[in-house]
Amino acid sequence: GMQLLCHVFSLSLMMFSGLNPMAFISHIPPLEGGNYRVWREKYELALALSENDLALTSPCPTEPVDPVRAENETDADFTARQRDHAEVRMKYDLDRKKWDISNRKCLMVAKSTISDAIRGSIPDCDTATEYLKKVESQFTSSSKAYASTLIKKLFNEKYSGGGIREHILKMSNTASKLKPMDLGLKDEFLIH
Repeated sequence: GMQLLCHVFSLSLMMFSGLNPMAFISHIPPLEGGNYRVWREKYELALALSENDLALTSPCPTEPVDPVRAENETDADFTARQRDHAEVRMKYDLDRKKWDISNRKCLMVAKSTISDAIRGSIPDCDTATEYLKKVESQFTSSSKAYASTLIKKLFNEKYSGGGIREHILKMSNTASKLKPMDLGLKDEFLIH
């Protein structure tokens, strides 16, 4: 049981690692308006599966402070601290390089999967996480306004004669636009 599960897991990792990252990225739907949540999920999934999500999951590494010789420190002690610091510095340089590459890729993928109209209203940022926060704030405020408009339409729409079926379909269509917005509305509310 467990050995089979481990084998399947390792095979799937080998399959994923052999794929071109573009295979994952091509499945991200363009962010165009009402699809923010789906876009964000597919964006994060594609970057995780292509192993490019370091800048989204980890903060930028902090640069180590170079050692300063203490007043009473011997030459040998200071040299030892400098030697130890060289390892810390080398690890930081490698980690920072990996993080910078990931950040650049995350920004490029985000910008390339957002429609021109939306991308033009989002200010540039140095990090992918900052940029995603700007996208989210831009989008959530406009989606709240859109949701408010739909809710008002549901409450204010009155049957004015004619085909009852068309009226019900129109109301159902309006309600269905609210469903993916996760507003915490009960199904009973959307049905009535």
